[in-house]
Amino acid sequence: MKAVLEGLLFIIGDEGLTKEQMLEILEVSEEDLDKLLDELKEDYESSDRGITIKKFGDEYKLTTKSEHKEHYEKLAELSSMKTLSQSALETLAIIAYNEPITRIQIDELRGVNSSQMIRNLLARDFIKEVGRADTAGRPRLYAVTDAFLDYFGLSSIEELPKIEEEINDEEIELYNSKYKEDVEEL
Repeated sequence: MKAVLEGLLFIIGDEGLTKEQMLEILEVSEEDLDKLLDELKEDYESSDRGITIKKFGDEYKLTTKSEHKEHYEKLAELSSMKTLSQSALETLAIIAYNEPITRIQIDELRGVNSSQMIRNLLARDFIKEVGRADTAGRPRLYAVTDAFLDYFGLSSIEELPKIEEEINDEEIELYNSKYKEDVEEL
């Protein structure tokens, strides 16, 4: 169960898990959960481990160890020199045009899990957490940062190109005729 708990904390990433969520998922007693958490924390205390478990408010999260901070900063500097991937650009566009937005909403629009991409964009300071949604679970809300605006040469979010979703009559007719042809062939 300790390995399952570790996997759960890894998968959930920055969102973290509350004790109540862990109890529900693992179906163990609170005493057993406390024992699992203590054992996992003890495993991570070893000097040959790069991560640890920390409690932030009511949520438990896997985090990097602060004693390795200088190395993580070097990685962040190297990563910031890279160009943005197609996935990063897609995620940024969704956030910029729909802010504030939750990770679940981003996932629904992209059709894939965006947890890692959000972590990367947070690390590069292109997005930030701007609050919590007033929905079940109170998910985090994300918006773009001034670093995003600077990177793309914008002075404000209003300078983003407008998205036009106009469909002309010709496109509708093509769709209808194609649809009817396909139905008739069946």
